[in-house]
Amino acid sequence: MMKHTIAVLVNDQPGVLQRVSGLFGRRGFNIESITVGQSEETGLSRMVIVTWGDEKTLEQIEKQLYKLIDVIKVIDLSSRPMVARELALIKVTAEPPQRPEILGVVETFRASVVDIGTSNLTVQVVGDTDKIDAMIELLKPYGIREMSRTGVTAMIRGNG
Repeated sequence: MMKHTIAVLVNDQPGVLQRVSGLFGRRGFNIESITVGQSEETGLSRMVIVTWGDEKTLEQIEKQLYKLIDVIKVIDLSSRPMVARELALIKVTAEPPQRPEILGVVETFRASVVDIGTSNLTVQVVGDTDKIDAMIELLKPYGIREMSRTGVTAMIRGNG
């Protein structure tokens, strides 16, 4: 089983996200993450979907997506060099004596503190999934109170 990152260019219409996610559910394909936003073309949105499967599964996903009327283009990003990023906001328990240690972790990961409470800090980190997972592991001992992750967004590198 391999992780696949797929970009899907779709018409920006109500219900498209539901139809795409419903297709995955009906076919028994799992979505690890999905991000959706405007694309460079007016009227089109770009979905970036991370899923798991072998090459046959990926081929089936692509074929099924193209059957949806609002799908314009499907691109397997993971088959080429790509830039992939995710954003996470992590609220961690941080009493004043612990803050220097936590700030050391934040600095090491080139993250930033975006909010400070009396007994907590909210940290923003951007990077690949492994970087975010590693930072979460280092912050767990302090007590993660809340966390929100965007899911992966990606593009092909260079002139592709």
